[in-house]
Amino acid sequence: MTVSELIQHARRARLRARAPYSNFLVGAALQARNGKVWTGCNIENATYGLTVCAERVAVWKAISAGASNFRRIAVVADTERLTPPCGACRQILWEYCGDLEVILANLHGERATYRLAKLLPSPFDDRLL
Repeated sequence: MTVSELIQHARRARLRARAPYSNFLVGAALQARNGKVWTGCNIENATYGLTVCAERVAVWKAISAGASNFRRIAVVADTERLTPPCGACRQILWEYCGDLEVILANLHGERATYRLAKLLPSPFDDRLL
């Protein structure tokens, strides 16, 4: 699967987002090394604390299906500047996916690629327990 195809999966997932309060729709597509893809969209709640980001939805779906060994994730939002995963999502991605490739894209065709270690320097993980 190409990066463009993975971004398309994230773009389609974004359209399923439930964001009645912020109207900020985000889609994510997480790819395992075997090529399988799990998508996620953000799902808001009136209390906001129960809101779940697209990246975490994709991770939970993949893990609950028995997946592991992830290659990359694409995150798409309709913003002028590319939107990276929030801090909580970075932590979840690190713990369950490792130093994967993070592809950020918007609806204007812009995109950038980072390693998660660059987005989450000095992570908290089992080395500290």
